[in-house]
Amino acid sequence: MSTTTTEPPHGDDAPPVEDYEDRYDGPEPDDSRRPDEVSPASESGGAMAAFRSMPHNLDAEKALLGAILVNNRAQEQVAEFLRAEHFSVEQHAKVYQAASVLIDNGQIADPVTLKRFFENENSLSEIGGPAYLADLAASAVTVINAREYGRIVYDLFLKRELIKLGEDVVNGAYGGEVDETATDQIEQAEQALYDLATSGNYEGGFQDFKSSVVAAIHAAEAAHKRDGGLAGVATDFIDLDALLGGLHSSDLIILAGRPSMGKTALATNIAFNTAYNYARTKGEEGAVVGFFSLEMSAEQLASRILSEQSELSSDRIRKGLLENDEFTKLASAATTLHDIPLFIDDTPALTVSALRTRARRLKRRHNLGFIVIDYLQLVSGSANSRSDGRVQEVSEITRGLKTLAKELEVPVLALSQLSRTVEQRDPPRPQLADLRESGSIEQDADVVMFIYREEYYMERKKPSRRSDEDESKLVERIERWESVLEDIHQVAEVIVAKQRHGPIGNVPMHFNGAFTRFGNLSKDHPYRQRFQGD
Repeated sequence: MSTTTTEPPHGDDAPPVEDYEDRYDGPEPDDSRRPDEVSPASESGGAMAAFRSMPHNLDAEKALLGAILVNNRAQEQVAEFLRAEHFSVEQHAKVYQAASVLIDNGQIADPVTLKRFFENENSLSEIGGPAYLADLAASAVTVINAREYGRIVYDLFLKRELIKLGEDVVNGAYGGEVDETATDQIEQAEQALYDLATSGNYEGGFQDFKSSVVAAIHAAEAAHKRDGGLAGVATDFIDLDALLGGLHSSDLIILAGRPSMGKTALATNIAFNTAYNYARTKGEEGAVVGFFSLEMSAEQLASRILSEQSELSSDRIRKGLLENDEFTKLASAATTLHDIPLFIDDTPALTVSALRTRARRLKRRHNLGFIVIDYLQLVSGSANSRSDGRVQEVSEITRGLKTLAKELEVPVLALSQLSRTVEQRDPPRPQLADLRESGSIEQDADVVMFIYREEYYMERKKPSRRSDEDESKLVERIERWESVLEDIHQVAEVIVAKQRHGPIGNVPMHFNGAFTRFGNLSKDHPYRQRFQGD
C-alpha cells in the first residue's frame, strides 16, 4: 500500500490541504553528531534531513472517506471506534464529521449533499471545495476494506498520541510540581497509557448470543467438574462457598461490619486460602491475590497470617513472649508461606486511579486473580469528587472498584465500615441500610455481606445486681447469661444480605479471636442447631 502524501486538488479560492509536517509543533530533533561528522549537505539543510514527521497516511484517509461517500454503509464499519479527531488532516476530519452527521440523521452523504452542507456552514472552501469532494469519491475502496482502512487511521492516531504522551512525560520529569514525586508521575503516565489504549478499542461491542451461551456453558462445565460445584474462586469456607458458589470474576463483593467484628480477619483468611490453593495446585485452583491494606502495614498483616497458620497468639508474637519450641513452630509456618502468591500493598490513602494502575500492573506481571481492599472508606476519590462531598466521593470509589472488577475480570472484595445506627437495635444485627456514607455501595455491589458476632455484644451484658434483687436472683440470671454465652462462644455469622447471582442467607462460622482465624463450624454445634431451627 502506498503511503506517499499527495496534495489534494483544490479550487482557486480554496486553500490547499496542509502537510502534516507544516502543522507539527513538537521539539526539534537533537543532532548529537560532532561538527566534523556533519556533511556539507547537512550543514545547509541538516534540520530538514533529520526531521521526522508525525505518523500519518493521507492515502488511507482519502480511501476511507471515498468509500463512505460512495457507499454510506462503509461508515457503519468504522463508526464504533473512529472519530473525526483521529484523522491527521483537519479537512478530512471535517468531511468525516459532516458525513457522520448526515448518515446518523438518515440522510445520504455524498459529494452533492456534502457540498450543500458545507455551503450552509460557509466552510466549503476550508475543505478544498467541490473538486476535492469529487477527488475523495474517486479514491474510494470497497466497503469490505473500509474497516481495515479505519484501523490504519486509528492506529496512526494512537502513535501520534503516544509521541505527545512521551513528550509530556519528558517535560513533566524535567519540571513538575514541587510535591509531585517520580512515582506519582509514573502512575499518571501509566494511567494515560491505559486510557489511550482503551479509548476507542475496535475489538469491543456486541457479540452474538451464541458466543455468550458458549461462554456460560464453559463456566457451568468448569463448576460441574470442580469439587463442590463452585463456579468462582473458593474461599475454603464450606457453608459460604455453598451459598455464593465461590467468588465470581467481575464481581464487587462488599464485606461490612462494625469495629471488632473481624472484617480484616475474615478477608485475610480468604486471601490466604485463595493464594495457598493456587500454590498447592500449581494454578489449577485458587488465585494470585493482591491485598491493598490501607489500614495495617504489610508487616502487621503478615504477622496476622503467621498467627493464624501457626496457631500462636498474635499478641505474644508481637511482644516476643514465645518459647523456643513456639518460635520454631513460627519459623516453620513462615517457611511454608514463602511461596504463596499473596502480594501486599500497604500504601495509605491510595486513589482509585492509583489502585487501578497497580492492580493492572500486577495482572500483567503475575496473572492477578483476586483483589482485597481493606478498607473502602480509606480509599481516596478524585479532587473533584472530594469537593462535591463525601457521599459523591464514595460513589465514585465504588463505581471505580466495580469497573476494575469487570476490566480485569477478577473478583474484588472490599471491606466497609457500618454506621453506628446498628448499635441502637436489639439485637444489633446489621442491615443494608447501615452501609456507611453512600447508597451507591449497595447499588454497585454484586454481593453484600455482614459479619455479626453475638458473643461480642453478649460479653458486655453481664448481669449486675439490681437494687431490689437478692443474691439468688442475681446468681440465676448470671447462670442463664453464662449458658447463652457458652452456646455462642467462638461463633460468628456471615449475613449475605444481597447477591445478584443467587439467594441470600446466613452462614454460621467458627471464630478464634486469639489467632484472628475463621473456620468451618461443626455440624453439631448448638448455635448451628438453633440457627437451622429458626
